[in-house]
Amino acid sequence: MTIHREGKNWVWGTFITVLLINFLVLNFRAEHDWITVLVLIVTLVFFLLILQFFRYPKRNITRNENYVIAPADGKVVVIERTEESEYYKDKRIQVSIFMSPINVHANWYPMSGKIKFLRYHKGKYLVAWHPKASTENERSTIVVEKDSNKTILLRQIAGALAKRIVYYPRENDLVKQGAEMGFIKFGSRVDIYLPLTAKINVELNQKTKGGVTVIAELV
Repeated sequence: MTIHREGKNWVWGTFITVLLINFLVLNFRAEHDWITVLVLIVTLVFFLLILQFFRYPKRNITRNENYVIAPADGKVVVIERTEESEYYKDKRIQVSIFMSPINVHANWYPMSGKIKFLRYHKGKYLVAWHPKASTENERSTIVVEKDSNKTILLRQIAGALAKRIVYYPRENDLVKQGAEMGFIKFGSRVDIYLPLTAKINVELNQKTKGGVTVIAELV
């Protein structure tokens, strides 16, 4: 387990802030020692929360050219046929994974291929499970195409707490299944749009493990 590169400044900044707050409290504390203890506990808990949020676990990545693996840790909150209006402009199977603040927030590529389409959209910060979050929130859209011309669309969506979406690919990049795709800070969602012929291997409310859980098979 390591700290994700997106979190190193956060971790060091929080660590220094916690030290400074506790130094000031110890030197200028009130008559009651319980205030000092309370500040110590609160700042320590906050620091541990920042550490766990930016943790980056080692994973034994699931690799198979026919599999679409989970791009994120979290819970499956949507499995449905829907109209994808930005790129495909037709019916697709949408699978959405909600990431709570306690989940790992790194994102992985669900399959290998070429980045055919990449767009970033500024937007609102509705709660990530809101029906309009995928079209109105801050978001990125990434389309990965396999050699066989099969494609999937990924959408990183900011939530009420998420204030920054980070994505690493550029158009025409060749990417590898299970490699790191990006990061979403502080609560969010990832939507996956699959061909109607895809075999879905997850169920609603199922927990997923990024880079490991098989979301679907392309047939």
